[in-house]
Amino acid sequence: MINWLLEPFSFTFMRIGLVAAILVSITCAALGSYVVLRRMAFIGDALAHTVLPGLVVAFLNGWNLFGGAIAAGLLTALGIGWVSRRGVVREDTAIGVLFTAMFALGILMMSRMNSFRDLSHILFGNVLGVRLGDLYITAAIAVGVLLTLALLHKELELTSYDPTYAEGIGLRADRLRTLLLILLAFTVVSCIQIVGVVLTSALLVTPAAAAAMLTNRLPRMMLLAAAIAISSSVIGLYASYYANVASGAAIVLACTGSFFLAWVAHMLRTRVVRG
Repeated sequence: MINWLLEPFSFTFMRIGLVAAILVSITCAALGSYVVLRRMAFIGDALAHTVLPGLVVAFLNGWNLFGGAIAAGLLTALGIGWVSRRGVVREDTAIGVLFTAMFALGILMMSRMNSFRDLSHILFGNVLGVRLGDLYITAAIAVGVLLTLALLHKELELTSYDPTYAEGIGLRADRLRTLLLILLAFTVVSCIQIVGVVLTSALLVTPAAAAAMLTNRLPRMMLLAAAIAISSSVIGLYASYYANVASGAAIVLACTGSFFLAWVAHMLRTRVVRG
């Protein structure tokens, strides 16, 4: 049994993948809790898709993929904040317009390439292909995002639960929301290597949504979401090694399984309380 557990991590690429998955899991859990509270799940999905043009441009020119993705993600995040703040269109409308436009632009660029396979790892992720340099970038993003969330925890929590009161006492809820969009852009970029563009929003939202059904306290919700995300990442890595399946998809399906277990626990607890 011990050999079965330790064998996958005798390989360097598995150890690097595990560390990367844990870093991304913790970051997604913390930021995803705010995303769920603020009902911003669609934004996470949109940002995951709108980084595609930046990735394609970086790939075609031989630049660092992280740099291209971050540039596109930040451009989209700031664009959503700027358009919706003008009051001409609602935020969800701005997201829908920019999301579809940027994703279509990325697909258009990919159609000019010889083969879509060149970017298949971006679309579907490859945690086992994370290089040491990518791991350093992922770690830097994780530290930056978590430190920002820790420093602004009270302000972000208040504007998440009661934005009207927060505005009344002088907090700029719109600026904090723009900051969250920027942090989301960085987090999405760090996720793409792990689970890909297609599945990033699931890792960002599903663990936090599962934790939200088990507690209504934000710090505890973050810890539970982190535990769910990390355990799902470990399960996904074991599945990819022993069952020879896609690691990103296995991680997301493990998260989904945890979500349904949390839902069952929530329903049982509700029945007990009512009884």
